[in-house]
Amino acid sequence: MAAAIRILVVDDHPVVRDGLATLLGADGSITIVGGATTVAEAVAAAERWQPDVILLDLRLPDGLGGEAVARLRQAAPRSRIVIFTAYAQHAGLQAAIAAGVDGCLLKDASGPDLLRSIHQVATGERVFDARIGHRSRDAARGRALGADLTRRERDVIRMMALGKTNSEIGEALDLTAATAKTYLHFAMQKLGARNRVEAIRRAYEEGLL
Repeated sequence: MAAAIRILVVDDHPVVRDGLATLLGADGSITIVGGATTVAEAVAAAERWQPDVILLDLRLPDGLGGEAVARLRQAAPRSRIVIFTAYAQHAGLQAAIAAGVDGCLLKDASGPDLLRSIHQVATGERVFDARIGHRSRDAARGRALGADLTRRERDVIRMMALGKTNSEIGEALDLTAATAKTYLHFAMQKLGARNRVEAIRRAYEEGLL
């Protein structure tokens, strides 16, 4: 039996957190591991629980969800981050997409649609509600896969394409093997790649090699 998808819910409205806990908790394949009401709490919770999926409200008391993405990635590198908002036209959605979120869903989504989307995201897909404002949808669809890779992530991908191990990459770039592995994870995630072979292919297609 497959392990349950572990969810962290980040929202400052108790009714939303409680509603999601009831809805998602009723699905045997999903477990709510925790909740948070601010960006700071979300980062701490993500670091503690290392969830599979983070449902992140767009507007939080101490910042916009899009501004929290980088901090959440650092705290929980393997977590998939999904903006969960009531505002389909909010300008902050574009910033969140540019930050590399894995999906954007609206809070009035039906239960079955929400559950299906969570399962899709957990398996590596990017999921965006069709009702999200057209500018945000276009940004999600048109953003080049490798456009938001950092210089270091590009370096790591190039060295990986040469057949270097994490230890060899770290030594060449003056990094630890663990840090090189983290950079590689981020790069593969941004490229939408599930393994090294797919990452090399997509990096080639994006002109990174």
